[in-house]
Amino acid sequence: MTTHCLKTKVWTLLLITLTVYTTHAQTNTNQSNTIKDSLYIQKVEGKKDRPKVLHAEPLYIDLIRDLGARKGEREWNVGLGLTDNITHDEYTALIEYEWAPIDRLGLEVELPFSIYYPTISDAATPGSSLHSIKLAAQYTFFVSEKKKLSMAVGYIHEFQLTDFKNYQNDTFFTGNVYNPFVVVAKRWGQNFHTLLYTGPQFSTRYTDNTQRTDWQINSNFHYMIPGSRNFIGIEFNKELKKSDFDMTIRPQMRVEVTEHLLVGIVTGIPIKRENERFSTFLRLIYEPSH
Repeated sequence: MTTHCLKTKVWTLLLITLTVYTTHAQTNTNQSNTIKDSLYIQKVEGKKDRPKVLHAEPLYIDLIRDLGARKGEREWNVGLGLTDNITHDEYTALIEYEWAPIDRLGLEVELPFSIYYPTISDAATPGSSLHSIKLAAQYTFFVSEKKKLSMAVGYIHEFQLTDFKNYQNDTFFTGNVYNPFVVVAKRWGQNFHTLLYTGPQFSTRYTDNTQRTDWQINSNFHYMIPGSRNFIGIEFNKELKKSDFDMTIRPQMRVEVTEHLLVGIVTGIPIKRENERFSTFLRLIYEPSH
């Protein structure tokens, strides 16, 4: 046997060994991620409690509590955002607490703040304020682990507040917002998630007794990264105001920092730049043990 033939056979053997090893390692990685996905889903769905399906929750228009929430679940949220408008920048912050007093019922209290900074001289900007006190409830009336489908109804009530600068001279409460809504969520396989959140908003103002009705239609698609609680996804936040239609596309991602702490990052891209341009939003999610 010549030296050339011997070298060829050795290289061929090495290539075959490397290919088998790589394929085996990749198979083990895929199997490991699949096992992790199954274990996480089992952790949520496999308890001897009322049925619950794991769904990816959108980060900008978030839910009051997980669909199919179980008694004792709770969560703190802190949000920070920046919106680039044509005449001013809007800095937003929120503090939110949500909990489940009984199975399938979620309750929430939220305090959203808005601070405005003009970017054009002499621009008329809204006044900075604690925008409102928001109280909300959500009940999951349908859960099917077999179909991986959940449905819920809910209601948000906002007590709107006056601007900071008017606290001494104006009525503290300036109006109300009534917002009933419906949520339908479906998981496809282990990693793909879709969700629809929609409902009307009825607004009233005390100063002139004006009333307004808007419609929100929020659709979402998420992909949960195999072997983790992390996901990437997109929200389509749509608003109908009489004859006006606005939509903001919000790509997003969620990253698990620890077992109890998650971070969500959102970017907002409006389809029409009437007033709002790009925006960003960061959500810190803390889930205590329950």
